[in-house]
Amino acid sequence: MSWQRVRGHEPLVEMFERIVARGRLGHAYLFSGPPGVGKRLFAEELAKALLCEAPARPRLEACDQCAACAQVAAGTHPDFYVAGRPEDGLELPIEVVRELCHSFSLKSARGRGKVAILDDADDLNDAAANCFLKTLEEPPPRSVLLLIGTSPDRQLTTIVSRCQVVHFAPLPESLVAEILREQGLEDPSLIDRLARLSGGSLGQALALADPALWSFRESLLDLLSKTPCDSVGLAQTLVRFVEEAGKESSAQRRRAALVVGFLVEFLNTALELSVGSTPKLAEPTDMRMLEELVGRKDPEQILALLDRCLEGDMQIDRRAQLVLVLEALMDATGRAIQ
Repeated sequence: MSWQRVRGHEPLVEMFERIVARGRLGHAYLFSGPPGVGKRLFAEELAKALLCEAPARPRLEACDQCAACAQVAAGTHPDFYVAGRPEDGLELPIEVVRELCHSFSLKSARGRGKVAILDDADDLNDAAANCFLKTLEEPPPRSVLLLIGTSPDRQLTTIVSRCQVVHFAPLPESLVAEILREQGLEDPSLIDRLARLSGGSLGQALALADPALWSFRESLLDLLSKTPCDSVGLAQTLVRFVEEAGKESSAQRRRAALVVGFLVEFLNTALELSVGSTPKLAEPTDMRMLEELVGRKDPEQILALLDRCLEGDMQIDRRAQLVLVLEALMDATGRAIQ
């Protein structure tokens, strides 16, 4: 049935079943956790179960057969709403929130209440968040609002205080590997690599499956290992590769974040080596460059460079001007790694 699509979050399914069985379902929930672990899928399946017209009582589970289930799956159910940040936008604009709140305020069309999913809640600007507060404070009867974000810290306190926070943990590596195999990946070494580097995020693992990324990773580390390092040429190479992801800034930012993630992983491994630990994620082909870096830099210097990369990753996530972020990061990295 419907919950079989949700993997790794069975305790949360059971929690909502108990809540509904006791008649204690809240009006607003903030689903918080890393990207790519299934928060949006969970929200959709919960909405389907709540709106299902032939539910599998006593379980909170959609039948996947009735008209309501079909409409939720198709996104056409009159009492089910989904809103999120535009694909190429930097924020969740107030116009989107106003439309959601207006639609949500209307009387239930099929009589089983209303469910709305607000994706990208991290990207609510102050105006949009304040607009949303009235709906959070005075929701329609038998309605449920499901907000999806990465952390309560990214929300206004007035939003968080009106929601029940549900924390989604990263998926186990073994489960990520299992799902990758189910989705058609056959190379065992690639599956193992993606699962290890995924951070428990299936979305991250699938994004890392792009062969172009691994080819560029090899080129990037090779350029960084040269002495002296051409930081200007390095920045130009990185910007060109990021822009090849497409014209939309969201696609470019995703690729930039993956590349910076490679640097973070490489420096984490170097830091482990520098303090005498056995690296957990080291790629065999990296060992020569890692040993050279550890021979030139002490742990404090490597840690400082790692902090700079993490700062760059945060700037990418916060939608700072991408080219400037990458140029500054490559300049700092190129100078520090020599």
